[in-house]
Amino acid sequence: MSLGSGKHIEKEIEGVRCRVVETGMDEERMRFIRELLEHNGYEVKTEKEAKKDESLPEKYTLGVTDIVFNPVIAVYERKLRTFDGKIVTAQIWKKADEDSKKWYWKVNYSQ
Repeated sequence: MSLGSGKHIEKEIEGVRCRVVETGMDEERMRFIRELLEHNGYEVKTEKEAKKDESLPEKYTLGVTDIVFNPVIAVYERKLRTFDGKIVTAQIWKKADEDSKKWYWKVNYSQ
């Protein structure tokens, strides 16, 4: 589940029933979300997704053992913290670049 979806999907990962946080993640994103959630006290489980073609990169499914966890609620109710104590915003969760963090009314689109 991404921040754009409110679906509640449960799946057994590593033999434990988990709430799926996100699917189809590359390894870098999986590590980022895993470390962030573990820092906030959640037990995280991951599994590699089956490949349709061997030339495709590895994709991962990430879940937490807390069945009532919902990333949309956790981010927008400001329940998660970064490693330096800041509140996790949607931009941090999505790892948005600096340009997307600007105030829309201050960006000069006429250039």
